[in-house]
Amino acid sequence: MEVFLNDTLGKTSLEITESKAPRGLIILSHGAGAGMHHPFMVNLANEISAKDFHSARFNFPYMEEGRKSPGSPKKNIETWDLVINHIHSLHPDLPIFLSGKSYGGRMASHLIAEKEFDYVKGIIYFGFPLHAPGKDSKDRANHLGDISVPQLFLQGTKDKLANIVLMREVLTDLKKGKLVEIEDADHSFNVPKKLGISKEEMINQLANRATDFMKKLVD
Repeated sequence: MEVFLNDTLGKTSLEITESKAPRGLIILSHGAGAGMHHPFMVNLANEISAKDFHSARFNFPYMEEGRKSPGSPKKNIETWDLVINHIHSLHPDLPIFLSGKSYGGRMASHLIAEKEFDYVKGIIYFGFPLHAPGKDSKDRANHLGDISVPQLFLQGTKDKLANIVLMREVLTDLKKGKLVEIEDADHSFNVPKKLGISKEEMINQLANRATDFMKKLVD
């Protein structure tokens, strides 16, 4: 569907993959360089919807307009806010979870660090981008302690955008944070061929981790 955000941001695309018996709804936001139709996003949405949760995907305005750069975080954080409210209006009885691949998850985290939603029960990061490649730092995590809902971090141990040692340090300070390390996975959750784990199996593993987290919170 096409959703009107506001006069400044214009319209964007939104797609909901429905579950037959939804226990909640997860909003999946894309990374900085690939939109809502990227195979990772589509396949992850399909897997999660097969496990009793509606999955919603949307494009940030810059991606909808065909631009490569995310631009100002402010506009993308505002987009998150408007998308959450719109989806809640469509499914007012379902608990909502926020999530994102890399950049999208980081934008969601900034929003809920500043604003609480009664119906948002948690946030899931599919590779939190803790720092730029080769520039190890924890500065991007400074706001995570202001988030009141549970947080799940699914992180590859070979992720060049998140030194796993630093991620462990970040999680020691988060009372409602949980870190799940995906052995030998990079930022795109690719693993060495010698491990014999296909992309489909990896997506299924991530979906299982996410839905287990959500089910515990809605139960």
